[in-house]
Amino acid sequence: MRSFVRLLVLLIGSAAALRAADSNPARTIPKGYIAYKTAKLLQIDGKLDDASWQAVPWTDEFTDIEGGLKPPPRYRTRAKMLWDDTFFYVGAELEEPHVWATLTKRDTVIYYDNDFEVFIDPDGDSHEYYEFEMNALNTVWDLLLPKPYKDGGSAVESWNIDGLKTAVQVRGTINNPSDTDSGWSVEIAMPWSALKQYAHTSAPPNDGDQWRVNFSRVEWLTEIVSGTYEKIKGKREDNWVWSPQGVVDMHRPETWGYVQFSTKKPGTKVSFNPDPAWEVKCILHDVYYAQRAYRERTKSWAETLDQLGLPASVLPALQEGLALKTFGNNFVVTIPLKLKNGKTERWFIRQDALLWKD
Repeated sequence: MRSFVRLLVLLIGSAAALRAADSNPARTIPKGYIAYKTAKLLQIDGKLDDASWQAVPWTDEFTDIEGGLKPPPRYRTRAKMLWDDTFFYVGAELEEPHVWATLTKRDTVIYYDNDFEVFIDPDGDSHEYYEFEMNALNTVWDLLLPKPYKDGGSAVESWNIDGLKTAVQVRGTINNPSDTDSGWSVEIAMPWSALKQYAHTSAPPNDGDQWRVNFSRVEWLTEIVSGTYEKIKGKREDNWVWSPQGVVDMHRPETWGYVQFSTKKPGTKVSFNPDPAWEVKCILHDVYYAQRAYRERTKSWAETLDQLGLPASVLPALQEGLALKTFGNNFVVTIPLKLKNGKTERWFIRQDALLWKD
């Protein structure tokens, strides 16, 4: 029965993603963060008091998943990242006056509770990415997504982060409505040996490598009934994230933040390098979402760019070699990018949002 309920939840999530599939997220530049390499193996206890944690900055405070379209979150959430030759470390601090959780079995649908979530796309192609969720009882759910739900993807729940280490520190008392808590913090160590399975890039990363990463916090409105927490009926959960998605759908990897890995010790000054292909990727996604909208109206893909009614932001690219090729149930969009060294590379996106370059 539990397996059926879990499958139903995933199908409902897929349907919701499809309804939003033709909504192009805002062209907001994603957040960026330098993840420093620590020489000392961290003690995973949820406290975030190791010297290496103390030496690195917090991310920006989380905002609503839709960004400025919605009010700011009621409670503060922020995160930190570190790494070594064995693990990718994530620490987060969640302000919360009433810490509660109910789920105790691994790989249940953790966002039924308030939770903290991690999304990782190592090579930034929007396919074969990882999702991880945990609640205040330190119950976890890890999944592999071959491709986004909006593109017909389905979660591989049998995939596990082998060697995973997690811990929670509650600043207060959990599941006790009679007092007021400060919040909870989480500490996560994900082995590179697990993350490299579908990374298609170096894991552990090389100095300067960038991975696409985002964090989400699900927060339910509750009330106290007969001495226990109950969700308020008719109220949806809030979704607070590090790098805004523009839509209520975490499965838009193109909007996730950039984590740049540095071999420098924590506390060293390192410059973040913006993605030189960012504008090109935006243009490709403009065409991709325009194609989805066109097919929703006409039941077929557009054969030419002129049919799509592209936004003004794409028009300059039409003069720079933007091309569309449609064949049967598939299409590919291509655009050249001239590099600073004078060379040119070509970037592509296809009907299921796979992004790559030659």
